[in-house]
This record gives sequence, structure tokens and C-alpha cells, in this order.
Amino acid sequence: MDPHSKWCHNRGCRAYGRPGEGHVVIHSRKERRYQCKRCCRTFSETRDTALYRIHKPRWLVVAVLTLLAYGCPVQAIVAAFDLDERTVARWQRESGSQCRRVHEHLIEAGRVALLQVQADEIRVKAVGGIFWLASALEVRSRLWLGGVISRHRDGELVRRLLIRVRGCGPVGSILLVTDGFASYKSQALKLFREPLRTGKAGRPRLVLPGGVMIARVIKRYQRRRVVEVIRHVVVGAEAEVISRVIGTQHSIRALINTAYVERLNATFRARLAPLVRRTRAGAHKRTTLEAGMWLVGGCYNLLWAHRTLGGERTPAMAARLTDHRWSMEELLSFPVPPAELPRWRGRKPQWLLEAERAA
Repeated sequence: MDPHSKWCHNRGCRAYGRPGEGHVVIHSRKERRYQCKRCCRTFSETRDTALYRIHKPRWLVVAVLTLLAYGCPVQAIVAAFDLDERTVARWQRESGSQCRRVHEHLIEAGRVALLQVQADEIRVKAVGGIFWLASALEVRSRLWLGGVISRHRDGELVRRLLIRVRGCGPVGSILLVTDGFASYKSQALKLFREPLRTGKAGRPRLVLPGGVMIARVIKRYQRRRVVEVIRHVVVGAEAEVISRVIGTQHSIRALINTAYVERLNATFRARLAPLVRRTRAGAHKRTTLEAGMWLVGGCYNLLWAHRTLGGERTPAMAARLTDHRWSMEELLSFPVPPAELPRWRGRKPQWLLEAERAA
């Protein structure tokens, strides 16, 4: 037990969300509980994680979620472990929320070098309609930058995806490669703009950085077969785009393509039953589909090693976001600090000032 990595979970306490400042001590090793010295409240080691109040052995939850991440049917898990189907659904939903928090804390912290990003959408069969799942991938590290699910394939879907991409790192020299969907160009030209500060009063003008490049890959079909591939540079110089593609894909024969994100889509289709093209297991709820997407995406980034990266390296290791390959239990129990701390009025207490100086 490490109290230095914990923080108080009481939002009414001054020590809320402040790890490593000596506010938390061990309360019970047997029950694995901590106590805050400021508000005197106790909390469990698994508070605000996917393993909080599971009422089942930890190894069982880890085994079930590992099977779900690899595409095992829920009915098979229910029959093998004698569980209720609603229990498995709740574990999947909570693990998806945990993976989303970890993704926003680690991946969307603005530390990823976005050299070449590929984006694409998947048509998802649902009960009573369809969904669209849009994903983005950083080619050099194979890092999944996040996904967005919507009922419609429109500009709003692309806008929400590119907002996640921009949160992962600086976009001043990004190469965005997509299919022929026109919304990627229009939304990227809006969202990738940065303020041009001239020192004058007033709101600065938003301009597109000179290093932003956008390319398209349009495939023409006849009788469900690809007969022509058109590669078109929308923004930027063609020579710079080709140079960036060769440098990130490590091949002198590389052309503008979306092969990496399409391979990622194949991985998602193999891990999630509703994503299969012809399936009888269509998605009933959007929340279930989102939970499965975040669970598979979190395992893809942090747990699964990729042979193309060399050795036992994961995309998060290739992007230098972590120094080791995570386990499923570590992913489910990783404590994610709150993104924003509550604002307090009045003077800060002396112990808080001393803790801030020491930090």
C-alpha cells in the first residue's frame, strides 16, 4: 500500500484530488483502506476505479474482462463462470468508464507527437438502426487516439473525433490522412487553427499553422471490387506529404494510404461482435457499444504488444507515455486523479501552503 499516490475522495475537503502531499495515511492494511488526515474520512483502495465494490474475487473480474476484451461472447462467460448476464454487463460498463478515464488522463494529456494521423469510420449494425464509429490512429507509434460513436455520419461526428485528436498533442505539423469524406477537410481547417498573437488589444485572429497537411485516399469500386485508388493532397506540398509518409511508415515505397487505421478497424471488428459486418449480435444500446470500444481501445494501447514496434512494446510505450507493458488488473485499478479541482474562497490553510511549497 502506497499512501503517497492516493488523495482524498471527499469533494468537501481541501485535500481532494491532491496526491503526494502527505494528506493520506494507511487506515487498515487488512481491509486495504486509507484515511485523510484533514477530514478524517476513510476510503477504499479501489475507490473510483472499475474494481470498486465488485463483491466478487478480483481474479474473476480480471478474467471476465480479459475475455470480453478478446471478443468472447457474453453467453459463454455466463455459462462458464455461472454469473448473471446483468453482472457481466455492469462490469463491462464500469471497465469502459475506467478505460476512458485512463485514456483521457494519459493519451489526451497533450504529449503525443502527431506526425501522421489516419482517421476512418466503421458502420455498426444496431437493433432498430445503425451507428457510426470514427477512430483515429497515430501511425508511427500505432497509438489509438480515441473514438466517437454517433447515429449519423456527418460533420459533428468528425468534429468530435478531431477534438480528441487535438487534445492528444500539438497539431502544428500534423499530417491528416483520411478517406474521401469531405467533412474531414472542413472540420480540420477550423479546429487546427491557432491564435496569432500580435500584441494588439482584442481577440487574436485564428490562423492555420503552416505545417498542417491533409491528404485523401479515394477508392472507386465496381461490383464490390476496388478498381482505382486516387491519392490527393488537399493542404500542403505533395513532396512534404510524401516525405512525412515515408518517414513515419519507415518504407521508401510507401504511398499515401489509410492501411494502418483500416487494420485497426479490423482489430476492433474481431474484438467486438456488433462491429462484424454480418452479425446477429447487433448493438442494443449506445452505452454498451461505447463501453466495449473503450475497453478494447485501452487494451490495444496499454496491454497488447505489437510485433511491428519491436519486442514486447505497446503503442503507449512507443509513444513514450509509459515505460512498461500494463496488465489488465493494473488498467482496472489505476487511480485517475480528477481533471479539475474545486475552487475555494478565502485564504488557504497553513498546512496546504506548506504542502504546495514542498511539492
